Amino acid sequence: MNHAKANPWITPSWPAPAHIRACSTTRAKGVSTGPYEGLNLGDAVGDEALAVAKNRQLLITTLALKQPPLWLSQQHGNRVVSASAHQPGIGADGCVSQCPDQVCVVLGADCLPVLLCDRAGTRVAAAHAGWRGLAAGILEATVSRLDIKPDELLAWLGPAIGDQAYIVGEEVRAAFMAQDDAAVTAFRSAKGSGWHADLYQLARQRLWASGVTSIHGGEHCTYRDSNRFYSFRRDGVSGRMASLIWITSPVD
Repeated sequence: MNHAKANPWITPSWPAPAHIRACSTTRAKGVSTGPYEGLNLGDAVGDEALAVAKNRQLLITTLALKQPPLWLSQQHGNRVVSASAHQPGIGADGCVSQCPDQVCVVLGADCLPVLLCDRAGTRVAAAHAGWRGLAAGILEATVSRLDIKPDELLAWLGPAIGDQAYIVGEEVRAAFMAQDDAAVTAFRSAKGSGWHADLYQLARQRLWASGVTSIHGGEHCTYRDSNRFYSFRRDGVSGRMASLIWITSPVD
């Protein structure tokens, strides 16, 4: 596998204003080795701290960020923090900002990253939405914290494990079905036992129910594309990609 030649960024195809910047990283580039080979940006997955620090600096330099990304200690829950109140190591799965150059970011290696902004480009958000976070209401909480009419929001679904590769137990399906009968369309029976779960569909349903109708992305599978993506479920020991969104300064 030649990760270095892969495209290092995925840029959302969505009608966001020009001063809104967003992207998801792949495992291309970077200095990590072994199972973390490439641009591992996760600092709690067993990779060498120096390698992660170099990768994070490479991210800042390549994207010409004026401030470091606001890294979260992700909890698979529904806590959303304001970028202005961010502190290093803060436990949360969502971040919102209304200020230029504050970079909201979430990490993932199968879990679904969701980036949001409003049509006018006055506020942005990033949410980490694995199945536990989705069931706990992380997307609803993020939409609420943006404090704007949901039909004014745009959402982009970044790289996550696809339903063909993602098999879960009955308890996962039951957790969603208990909250919304429509969730039945996001699950199909797997051979033997369990269910294929469609995180993209579950996220769309949650966003639709929250009033967000302009939803984009959702075409990647981290599990099936080992050259571009880390996947915890595929590899066990794995790096992490980042999904970032920020408002650029007026002078940019």
